Amino acid sequence: MCDYSTLPEGLQGGMQRYLEHGILPGHFLTAVLENDLFSAVMRADVTNLKELPNIVRWIHNEARGDSHGSIVKVVDWVNTFTSVEERKDV
Repeated sequence: MCDYSTLPEGLQGGMQRYLEHGILPGHFLTAVLENDLFSAVMRADVTNLKELPNIVRWIHNEARGDSHGSIVKVVDWVNTFTSVEERKDV
């Protein structure tokens, strides 16, 4: 289980929902997860811009490798949860 408490407070819930339930977070955090530096910097507020290196470090150290790094990995991560939920309904 990840220690979300070391992330900026405004990102903790979004990151937890993403990693544990496959729910996409806000635009900034999604850009970070997709390894889209340009979009992440453009979407960051003052706090997240300052904390961006620590956020990236946290993801590298805490999150599963298949949950981040490209758009494809993020889409696949979300789809994994969707597929599980669909199977529960069958």
